[in-house]
Amino acid sequence: MPDKIHPTAVVHPLARIGADVEIGPYSVIGADVTIGDRTKIGPQVFVDGVTRIGADNLIVGQAALGGPPQDLSYRGEPTELEIGDRNTIREFVTINRGTVKGGGVTRVGNDNMLMACCHVAHDCELRDKIILANGVLLAGHVLVEENANVSGGAAAHHFVTIGAYAYIGGMTRMVQDVQPFMILEGHPSRVRGVNVIGLQRGGVAENDIEDLREAFKRVWRSGDPRSKTLEDLRAQFPQSAAVMRLVRELEQTDVGAKGRYRESLRADFMRIGQERLLSSAETR
Repeated sequence: MPDKIHPTAVVHPLARIGADVEIGPYSVIGADVTIGDRTKIGPQVFVDGVTRIGADNLIVGQAALGGPPQDLSYRGEPTELEIGDRNTIREFVTINRGTVKGGGVTRVGNDNMLMACCHVAHDCELRDKIILANGVLLAGHVLVEENANVSGGAAAHHFVTIGAYAYIGGMTRMVQDVQPFMILEGHPSRVRGVNVIGLQRGGVAENDIEDLREAFKRVWRSGDPRSKTLEDLRAQFPQSAAVMRLVRELEQTDVGAKGRYRESLRADFMRIGQERLLSSAETR
């Protein structure tokens, strides 16, 4: 392993480095960092804090991972960043660890691509097979569900949820939850249609796509009251998992303050973060 760590890299002796990990020139790895097998890091990458990175990741070019959250409530607590497997994290990407009030962890799943200059703030959760194009900005507590595709320069308000298989147009401003399976674009943004290409690429069945087309017409084109439309969709498409997921997330959006469901979970996030901090203190 030593021959795969460049002599100019600074790796703390307490860092846990897996097999066949490559660490490039001038990279800095902190004491509480864990890096999984075959991950490639550098050059000039900074990884700090309580950060766990899985296997087979590619992290390049001045990325900064696990830095303290940009939040005035942060008081140096040992909050965390978790990154899964097979992710590509490109130049100048920044991912901050969590806050106690937000649950204590920022999470990135598996098989994601984060292009140059993206920012993932504290307490965000990115699931699997997500693309964040160049310059995407995610404020704190944002959830991005699987297979979402966010185009360059788009920005999400804190506590926003970006639904599964959603496609976000470039420079789009997201101030409310983005419904799954849909195309969102504009400033201010609005739903333009079903993300048919993304669904097809993701292997979603054609009959589910057709059901979503009909649901889109009912929700965004009919002019009927939202509550009645969702009730009708539940009655007509009970066997369609995709339509039922869309209905559930629309209902959740109505629960959240200003159209952001995760805002309603603040107390839960705080409780989880306090429990995590207490557990961390007991094991030290």
